[in-house]
Amino acid sequence: MRSSSRAVVAGLAALAVITLAGCGDDAAGGSTGSGDKLEVVASFYPLEFIARSVGGDAVNVTTLTAPGVEPHDLELTPKQVGTIAAAKLVVFEKGLQPAVDEAIDQNAKSAGFDVAPAAKLEATGADFEEHEEGAEAAGHSESELDPHFWLDPVRYAAVVQAVTDKLVAVDSGNAAGYQERAAKLVGEVNKLDTDFKTGLANCKLKTFVTSHEAFAYLAKRYGLTMVGIAGFTPDAEPTPARIKEVQDIVRKQKVTTIFYEELVSPKVAESIARDVKVKTAVLSPIEGLSDANSQETYLTLMRENLQELRKANSCA
Repeated sequence: MRSSSRAVVAGLAALAVITLAGCGDDAAGGSTGSGDKLEVVASFYPLEFIARSVGGDAVNVTTLTAPGVEPHDLELTPKQVGTIAAAKLVVFEKGLQPAVDEAIDQNAKSAGFDVAPAAKLEATGADFEEHEEGAEAAGHSESELDPHFWLDPVRYAAVVQAVTDKLVAVDSGNAAGYQERAAKLVGEVNKLDTDFKTGLANCKLKTFVTSHEAFAYLAKRYGLTMVGIAGFTPDAEPTPARIKEVQDIVRKQKVTTIFYEELVSPKVAESIARDVKVKTAVLSPIEGLSDANSQETYLTLMRENLQELRKANSCA
């Protein structure tokens, strides 16, 4: 998140109360007029999917990150700040979207629910992002927590349960429905975990290359090695040294595919793939939906990722 976004949030906070009455009903702004339904705000798609799946018809869910928007780049409008202030529950991951963190801190401390503790985030990888001239060279950032918990079904299931417990605490009258729907979703996510274990158990190649370092938890869970071109922020520019390092890894380990994602430009991935004469394919970090995959869900996208990994890594 750029620092300018934080300054914008500070100014928007003062407008939040004014905008409440004007909140309409759109993907990025939300509705505050849904009768007896619990007003829930989700900061980005993986949390929206949980809130909608578990909440069912007992909740009205607003997502702050509209389809096609890269979550790391989210900047809030006055209307969105108002929606946060009016919500009974705001589900977010602290540290992923600083603009959201600040808006919750200023307008919705009691309603905010940070899923990071349930996800048990770890420092998994390296930061290869381009640094400003004169700054310290890009290198390993051992203490930076990896936010991409949802790409590990086991961590995702834990967050489903944590959000369910919070919904029950906030709206005990609908507890039975929340728990029933959560049990179904956890069962589906557990089946996903089983399928990944089976599907990636016997692969000729254990290394895969992605446009940014979103898949470390997945790789660790299923015995693979992820090589990220950029760091945790998908639109970061990799250094020339990092590009050469990735090219060397691809050649040495006979990697067949360079993976890119839907919401950012594939130019760097395509350039590397041309240079080393390998294919490109989409491996979705499922940070948000786009027009191209608007009919997909977390579960269907994860299964597509599994098939792409099996194909690229020659898995039996």
